[in-house]
Amino acid sequence: MSPSPRRVFTRAVVGALLGSTVLTGCAVTLIDGNATPASGVQANVDPQQFQIIGATDDDIDQITRNALLDLNTYWGEQFPGTFGQDFTPLAGGYYSVDPADVDPAQYPNGQIGCGEPPEAVEDNAFYCDASNSYPNGDAIQYDRSFLDELAFGSGGSEGYGRFIPALVMAHEFGHAVQGRVGYPFQASIAIETQADCFAGAWTQWVADGDAPHNTIQPGELDDVLRGYLLLRDPVGTGLNSGEAHGSYFDRVSAFQQGFDDGPTACRDAFGQDRPYTQGEFQTDQELATNGNASYPDTQELIGLTLPEFWTDAINQIGGTTFQAPTIEPFSGNAPECDGDGQDNDLVFCAADNTVGYDESDLTQPLYTDVGDYAVLTAVAIPYALAARDQLGLSTDDQDAVESAVCQVGAYTAAALNGAVPDISISPGDADESVSFLLEYATDPNVLPDVDVTGFQLVDRFRSGVFQGLPACDIGA
Repeated sequence: MSPSPRRVFTRAVVGALLGSTVLTGCAVTLIDGNATPASGVQANVDPQQFQIIGATDDDIDQITRNALLDLNTYWGEQFPGTFGQDFTPLAGGYYSVDPADVDPAQYPNGQIGCGEPPEAVEDNAFYCDASNSYPNGDAIQYDRSFLDELAFGSGGSEGYGRFIPALVMAHEFGHAVQGRVGYPFQASIAIETQADCFAGAWTQWVADGDAPHNTIQPGELDDVLRGYLLLRDPVGTGLNSGEAHGSYFDRVSAFQQGFDDGPTACRDAFGQDRPYTQGEFQTDQELATNGNASYPDTQELIGLTLPEFWTDAINQIGGTTFQAPTIEPFSGNAPECDGDGQDNDLVFCAADNTVGYDESDLTQPLYTDVGDYAVLTAVAIPYALAARDQLGLSTDDQDAVESAVCQVGAYTAAALNGAVPDISISPGDADESVSFLLEYATDPNVLPDVDVTGFQLVDRFRSGVFQGLPACDIGA
């Protein structure tokens, strides 16, 4: 994020935010957070029932076996209605490898899919289609030690939960789906994010309790999104890079689209007009700072750009003239509001139309640990609550928080489109919003405790990015 020389903020752009899709390509609905009641699996698949070549009795191989059988079941049910043909099982099978302990005799001709040696899957998982005429094509293979590290951590680091290996299998199975019906215009980022979407559609099926061998809880959905941080491309990777998989926001958005809207949305929404936030750094300064403005510049951008966006946006809704709230940083103790103390790091006081943020406990550590746009995202949430207050809407319940997060998504879309004066979005900024919403926003010390998951908050932010203010329940 950086100051921008652009000074054009036309009312036509705000009108587009109020009346139509901001970034085309996604229809977004809010999930209710319900999921199957127990973590882990319902009934393990017998190894004799579903063969994985090279598999052991490790937990990871059991998790992947359960996932792969359920994926076959799901796509057997969904494929005809989605693609107008029956699903054909993978002809080349499935391969489990520990690259540090390989016995070539376990694998046909000492090879895994595509005729590769087992070591080729180190720190990875991949699908190989049959078009290359290799003897083991149309196959999925994975490094089980890599998946174990993703799920359970290593060297003192925490993992991202036991559903992550299943998610990886669902993504690779998405490539197997593509191998049967065609790839989206042969752009790597479209191919990869469509596979994420297919994985999201399967995960919704699991969350609905329809999977015989897998379950997932709402809190585990947060872990799934956190896991994508490890799976994103490095910030600054070019959109058209030959191996591009997508930014954190791009991948999470695709997954949530599948979760919300199902496999037909995944089929239809990944054409050449799909928008992405991934991109290269445009200047040497951006590259040197990893796209971050200084902390003082970030504070200045907050004071400049939030009034610019919300004044035009709320005034266009009609019925009120937006009065920009005062923005006041504090340290440790929030200012009193109408004689009462406030306990959160982000506060809105309707009595004096003031937005406050705790520098010492929140925004300075957030800037250091995540980045500049995470700080802007955080402060924009109580600012959006001020907009709701002036429209006569609630400011202290779950609907208010979700609406505010959605409005911040609409603001982000305007900034991405170059429509907000004084600010230029850098690669990775939208990723920082996702990180803030998952890692900080559900803490009751940050925002009021309204019993909402990080998954839901990211989904609401995404709805604002793709649909604009009409998705945010403020009468737009």
